[in-house]
Amino acid sequence: MVQGNEDVWIIIPVYDEEKVIAGVLDNVLAIFPNVVCVDDGSSDNSAQEILGTRAHLVRHPINMGQGAALQTGLRYALARTGSQYFVSFDADGQHRVQDVVAMLDVARSGVADVVLGSRFLENPETVPWIKRVVLRTVVALSPTARRLKLTDAHNGLRVFGRGPADQLRITHNGMAHASEIATVLARSPWRVVECPVTILYTDYSRAKGQSLINGINILFDVSMSRRGK
Repeated sequence: MVQGNEDVWIIIPVYDEEKVIAGVLDNVLAIFPNVVCVDDGSSDNSAQEILGTRAHLVRHPINMGQGAALQTGLRYALARTGSQYFVSFDADGQHRVQDVVAMLDVARSGVADVVLGSRFLENPETVPWIKRVVLRTVVALSPTARRLKLTDAHNGLRVFGRGPADQLRITHNGMAHASEIATVLARSPWRVVECPVTILYTDYSRAKGQSLINGINILFDVSMSRRGK
C-alpha cells in the first residue's frame, strides 16, 4: 500500500475509457492512495476496469458531461476524512503523475490556493499546432484568462486547496465547465498560479478529444461566455 499523500484526492471523470483507465489508475495509485473515478454513464466496460483497482467508483446512470462528473467527484472527495487537496485528472492517459507531485509542492508551500497546469510555460512546441492555435486564441478572447494572467485556460490538470474546493460549484455539465472554473477563480480572493506540465498526446487521446471539432467547440464556448458579460 502506497504511503504518503493521504490528504490528497485525485478525481477522474470517466466516459468510455475501458482501453486505458486501468493503466492510468495503476500509475496514479502508485503515488496517491485516494482516487475516485466518476463513471459518467459509460456504455463500455470502464466501470468493471475501475473495480479491478483500488480506486473508489461513483457512477452516473446516464452521461451528464465532464463538468457534472467533476462536481460529483469533488463532493465525494470533500466528504472523506482528512482530505485537504483535490486534483482533477483526465482519464485518457494525457496527464503525468509527476506533474501532479510538482503542482502539489506549490500548493503545500502556501503560495497558492489553486494551482493550474499549463502546457505553454515550458516546451509549447510539444502541443499539436492546431491545438496550440486554438488554446492561444481562447486566452486572447477570454477576459477571465487575461485577468488571471493564464497561459492555458483549458487544461484539465488542476489542484485545489480545501477552501476553494469546498466553495466551488460547477454548474456547466459539459466542456464549458473549464471556462466556468476560470470565471469563478477570477472573481474570488483565492491565489491562483500556473505550473508547467507536459501533456502526452497519444493517438488514443487525439482520437478521443483533440480534434478540430473539439477546438471549435472550445472557441464557441468562450465566445458565448463573452456575450454573457
